[in-house]
Amino acid sequence: MASPLFDLSGKCALVTGGSRGLGKAMARGFAEAGADVMISSRNADELRAAAAEIGEGLSVKVEWMAADMADRAQVRALAAEAEVRLGRVDILVNNAGINNPQAIDEITDEVWDRNVEVDLTSVMGLTRALVPGMKARRWGRILHISSVLGVGGRLKRNVYCACKAALIGLARASALDLGPYGITVNCLCPGPFLTDMPGKLLNDEEKKYFADRTALKRWAAPRELVGPALMLASEAGSYITGEALVVDGGAAVNTL
Repeated sequence: MASPLFDLSGKCALVTGGSRGLGKAMARGFAEAGADVMISSRNADELRAAAAEIGEGLSVKVEWMAADMADRAQVRALAAEAEVRLGRVDILVNNAGINNPQAIDEITDEVWDRNVEVDLTSVMGLTRALVPGMKARRWGRILHISSVLGVGGRLKRNVYCACKAALIGLARASALDLGPYGITVNCLCPGPFLTDMPGKLLNDEEKKYFADRTALKRWAAPRELVGPALMLASEAGSYITGEALVVDGGAAVNTL
């Protein structure tokens, strides 16, 4: 029998960017732990298929809603709809993100504004909208998906690195605001996880470089982020807040 510390029965979770990759894996992990789940992304067809996969074989509710995180009205609507369909949101996973590589002297205002809106402002907006309910219930788990690039850097990833670093600062300050209400706020900082984003941005040589830098000499599968996410979303992580947990297969210890 699984430890009751990781049991999410009776809890409700909203996971953005939940139609694929890390978001879908975490949503499935929460559902397996007993939580009702709602996922969002921009693509309704992908969401419909993902929701079916997430709920397959489980007796939990799995909802979905298409929403563009670059549109503040849609962000507000997502928060409101999640509370209606799930009854409440106990666990918020801010996972949606985009990455448009540009050198610092090539960044366009359009790319900067859209990336900041999706990767940072939407996180603040959803958190702000859902915190009152968590405060009233005196329990909540907020998890921002940052990145190892939030604690480091990479060529031409200026906007992405800036936003992911900002999420860590946001989590640390929010943890102080919300701690007295029984709400924890943390970041996960994934390293080389083999999802669609790095698959499209990196060539084979770059993929090998990242794999070789890890202690485990491989990329991670999305499912391997579920354990850390479940810990921070459950009673198992009740005394962890304001932290940025790096999950990178040991890449950070390779300093040579």
